[in-house]
Amino acid sequence: MYPFIHIGPLTLGSYGLMVAIALICAFFILRADFARRGVSADAEAIIGITGLAGLAGSRLYHLLESPAEFFADPWPQLFSTMGFAFAGAIIGGFVALVILAKRFRIPMLLMLDAASPAAAMGYGIGRMGCLLSGDGDYGKATNLPWGMAFPPVEPGSVILGFIRIDRGAIVPSYGAAVGGAPPDAIVRVHPTPIYEFLAAIFIFWILWRLGARAMKTHAPNGFVFAAYLVITGAARFLVEIIRINPHSFLGLTNAQTASLVSIVAGVVLLFYCRKPVGQGVK
Repeated sequence: MYPFIHIGPLTLGSYGLMVAIALICAFFILRADFARRGVSADAEAIIGITGLAGLAGSRLYHLLESPAEFFADPWPQLFSTMGFAFAGAIIGGFVALVILAKRFRIPMLLMLDAASPAAAMGYGIGRMGCLLSGDGDYGKATNLPWGMAFPPVEPGSVILGFIRIDRGAIVPSYGAAVGGAPPDAIVRVHPTPIYEFLAAIFIFWILWRLGARAMKTHAPNGFVFAAYLVITGAARFLVEIIRINPHSFLGLTNAQTASLVSIVAGVVLLFYCRKPVGQGVK
């Protein structure tokens, strides 16, 4: 883990760098999807605005999961670089894409279809930022051979006289926090960001193939986005089983509850898109 890179007086966070890489990759994917669909739109502006809206929604959703704590001291938490929620990113990105679809005069569901593969890949790359920074998005304690330990942050050695890369995790994996033993020692945990990154690559591949198939069969707009909601919701629900997030509604984590909503919404949209031509929204 390498949470911070210091270049002279400038400090860069590895999470922020990975988010930037995620947006760049999402831009190229969206531009390619627009090209194969014959859509004329500014992919760079769409990714930039949607990315910012997704980050803002993700941050606000995370803060509002603990409203009493947030409103007790809102400003430092509002601009913190730690704590983002999957559901908030979907909501923020969705709202931005709906508005941008009207702005560029693109059918709403077509815009959402084209953005789905980019969103899947961007999310996976962003998760690797969580891994590099060690921000606590790992899972429960494990003895599996690929388990990873997250020790506290320590200053790294200086490179070229002015570059220093810190090592360790912002949120160390102490046994007490992850259900491991001994409670005051650093223990190995499930590297869930890696699981989500690998899942994101697979989901991207599925969505890209679905998009190609939809164009060949002239399927109604919305099928790819519906698949995105269902598959990403299912993937996040499953990974939450080995995460350390607190349980609330019916013994589920907040992310699992949001994932179920995503799955249901995707299934409803899928059936809606299967209506006879002329009855569905395009």
